[in-house]
Amino acid sequence: MRYIFIPAICVLCFVLPFFIDAYLVHVFTSIMIFLSLSLSWDMMLRTGQLSFGIAGFFGLGAYASIIAVDDFSVHPMLSIFVAAVFAALVAFTLGWIVLRLREIYFAITTLALSSVFMIFARNLSDLTGGSAGKVLYESIFGGDPIKTYWLVLSVTLAVVLLSEIFQRSRIRFAINSIRDDEIAAKCSGVNIFKYLLFVFVLTSAIQGAVGALYAQQYAFVEPESTFSANFLLLPMSMALVGGIYSTIGPIIGALALGLASEYLKLLMPYGHLIIYGLILIVTILFLPRGVYGTITEKMAKKR
Repeated sequence: MRYIFIPAICVLCFVLPFFIDAYLVHVFTSIMIFLSLSLSWDMMLRTGQLSFGIAGFFGLGAYASIIAVDDFSVHPMLSIFVAAVFAALVAFTLGWIVLRLREIYFAITTLALSSVFMIFARNLSDLTGGSAGKVLYESIFGGDPIKTYWLVLSVTLAVVLLSEIFQRSRIRFAINSIRDDEIAAKCSGVNIFKYLLFVFVLTSAIQGAVGALYAQQYAFVEPESTFSANFLLLPMSMALVGGIYSTIGPIIGALALGLASEYLKLLMPYGHLIIYGLILIVTILFLPRGVYGTITEKMAKKR
């Protein structure tokens, strides 16, 4: 059944722009960007390490892409790959230091990365445009919303595929053992640092590529908005509401919160941020495993 259902969903996603207006195309494009960030955060969380570096690597990728296009005449499509590689290289370099920390110390250190990157962006004004930011002559595909939607959809499907590979390959056993008990995993021969570094670099590359997509879509980067906490808090909320340690959970959370957000914006400016907080509190109190985790748990009990 899944071999028919999944391709059908993919085809439906590709033809969707032909049946909806430009506003909804933009809404679904934004949802997919946050969905990719949410999945990348969850992939790191599966190792047991709570990373707050999403906004930092997102902004890093956005700046790398804009600079590659504006200063080095790199093609916008290629700049997304450049941004992913740059974010991965920075994560690889920093990973040797920060991945020696654990729990709250690791979380706080990754949280500080966004501020550090933002300070660099402000002060390297010759390269980054400083506080004023940097603007491109035009958006990717000349601002065509449907082509941009297809590009973001392609990257999102690739991230979903990577998440599923994590869930179904032998990597999952090593990651789960690290999350459950590092000492036991180490005694079993699992190279903990190697796996943590691999996941940290991979998820940072995804966040850098998504940042590049966002920057090319709007043709603009600026320190405060590009390294905004929204790119940390919203993806985390989506994963927590949908259900962590899974691929389907963040997808459910991104769709639910993304669509609710757009509806609430029409009713009350910034009201969606209040509702986000309420939804998150209610979910943590009554559905600690998220929507998908709770459903699978109840179905397992019935069997």
